[in-house]
Amino acid sequence: MMHSIGTEPYIMLSLVLFLMGAMGVLMRRNAILVFMSVELMLNSANLALVAFAQQWQQINGHVFVFFVMTVAAAEVAVGLALIVNIFRERQSINIDDLQQMRG
Repeated sequence: MMHSIGTEPYIMLSLVLFLMGAMGVLMRRNAILVFMSVELMLNSANLALVAFAQQWQQINGHVFVFFVMTVAAAEVAVGLALIVNIFRERQSINIDDLQQMRG
């Protein structure tokens, strides 16, 4: 007999992952770690979307996950290009060093 797992454990895991990502964005000073934290937050949103789509037997959540993954891939490409350019200029990817770039 197969028991299905409810939506609540997936939402709790999504919440924990999102909070870990938010803490990483707020506490870290390394640009790469900040981008990794943002990706963790996006993946936690994907997990919640899939969990709700499975609960309601709708495909819309899965479609939104593909859109979020596309945006995340574009964000990583642009973000890493910015990080590489900033590293070439400053020899550092510390976010606090970027405060000096204000005009």
